[in-house]
Amino acid sequence: PCPTESNRRLCGTVEHLFPLSLHSKVKNKNLYLATFASVLGPMSFGFVLGYSSPAIPELTKIADPRLRLDDNQASWFGSIVTVGAAAGGLLGGWMVGKIGRKLSLMFCSLPFVFGFTIIIAAQNVWMLYIGRVLTGLASGVTSLVVPLYISEMAHERVRGTLGSCVQLMVVLGIMGVYLAGLFLDWRWLAICSSIPPTLLMVSMCFMPETPRFLLSQGKRREAEEALRFLRGPDAPVEWECARIEDACDQQGSSFHMSDLKDPGVYKPLVIGVMLMLFQQMTGINAIMFYAESIFEQAHFKESDLASVIVGLIQVVFTGVAALIMDKAGRKALLVISGVAMAISTTAFGVYFYLMSKLHSTTSLSLLMLDIKSKAGEEPHADLAWLALASMAVFITGFALGWGPIPWLVMSEIFPAKVRGVASAVCVLTNWTMAFIVTKTFQDMMTILTSAGTFWLFACMCILNVIFTIAFIPETKGKTLEQIEATFRGTSGP
Repeated sequence: PCPTESNRRLCGTVEHLFPLSLHSKVKNKNLYLATFASVLGPMSFGFVLGYSSPAIPELTKIADPRLRLDDNQASWFGSIVTVGAAAGGLLGGWMVGKIGRKLSLMFCSLPFVFGFTIIIAAQNVWMLYIGRVLTGLASGVTSLVVPLYISEMAHERVRGTLGSCVQLMVVLGIMGVYLAGLFLDWRWLAICSSIPPTLLMVSMCFMPETPRFLLSQGKRREAEEALRFLRGPDAPVEWECARIEDACDQQGSSFHMSDLKDPGVYKPLVIGVMLMLFQQMTGINAIMFYAESIFEQAHFKESDLASVIVGLIQVVFTGVAALIMDKAGRKALLVISGVAMAISTTAFGVYFYLMSKLHSTTSLSLLMLDIKSKAGEEPHADLAWLALASMAVFITGFALGWGPIPWLVMSEIFPAKVRGVASAVCVLTNWTMAFIVTKTFQDMMTILTSAGTFWLFACMCILNVIFTIAFIPETKGKTLEQIEATFRGTSGP
């Protein structure tokens, strides 16, 4: 290791003298393999999130009275996943520290498969609920473990790109379910949805534990082997191990409540929690949830096809974000994304405002009835494009920044000893907010009117741009140890 000051300086100089030779020996092939295996988790969780969209319409019309959902039950079927996921976040935070990143990932594929099995075998509404809670629980664990697993394995040059694959796979999963939903009924859809978690379990058997977790457990030899597997045979493995160990020595090994007084802990924690709050306050879940009804209102005949198009836009732009993440940096993308969402939610508000002026009725349900009656069809046919355009801009904006980046930054900013606990707090915040926003969206539309609700979202988007500029540090190209040092206010190894 590099315990002494002179040694540490030597470690630093080695990097300055031969930065290229050190990096050029790094082969990332196995790193990409391990990333691919682990992102089957987020893909499964995309399947879970998207599953309710094609399944709810079928389950509300199903012939079997024991399984038929009324409106209230359908809303719970959709949102109860977030309750399971919030619990999963807490469970994941504990598991990650106790049994490690790799095992947590392998274990979380079990509730995915069990949950979908219960849905397939469902005899009554409660079995559907239990299946959704279990798959939600697994989603919560995954949304915590996978970003950590990737950021602790990845080389700092590709960490942004690989970390963004988490969100990319989530939206791919959502789109996969939307597409499959065009052809399959809800039971077959659940069978399909249990394929990715099964693959996850099998493929993770062959992948290493993260070097940082192994070192924190004092398993230096295994850590070097894992690094050799991830970086290729010629990479300077001992040097990287020394650098990580050094940071571990500086901060002690276990988390105590008194650590919250340390700026190296509370600053990143506040940033992580605020990122998660703001991500949900942009209204993304509400908009995705009600995409189909928004399309129907805009006279899109094939509303289920329209949601596949929405899914496609998300996949394409999350992919773009992943490619440019390590070039553009996190901060620039968050700002661009926030501005795009602020503009589009404002436009949405204007659209609803004009609609209510045309009809002098404010409630969405009346609006829908009005639109269906032929009399009210003329004046706003020309406004439909406004809704569709703002929807497209919103989703593009979200996919470029506020979709992938909060999860990526969460996995980068915490010091090793609080990583599990702090990430659990962030995941819990995210899912609790997701539940609150989706569950109260309809009531907000009634109380504030649709226009008011979207203008509220717009204010939130403006707030999150200000927050980004003021408080979020740029993390691209830095090692996790350097990021940690920025918060502590020292210069890191």
